[in-house]
Amino acid sequence: MSDSEHDLVSEFPEFRDKIHDLKVTDGHFRALFERYHEVNKLVMAAEHRTQPMSEEEEGKLRKERMQLKDDLYSILTTESS
Repeated sequence: MSDSEHDLVSEFPEFRDKIHDLKVTDGHFRALFERYHEVNKLVMAAEHRTQPMSEEEEGKLRKERMQLKDDLYSILTTESS
């Protein structure tokens, strides 16, 4: 079980302002951001055993969260400010 915070601003504090700006101005970024947080909540619930799920399902969610985080990071590091 992991107690570490995985919200996007905690993961990338140096991009705090850019995350906010992109959530407001970029629909694709906003959709990825919202899905990331949905998946993150599910993973955290599985870790804390408040949402029963199989290890396989939890593993798939973890992989999805990692892919979403990679996609979001790519946007954060390539979009013009």
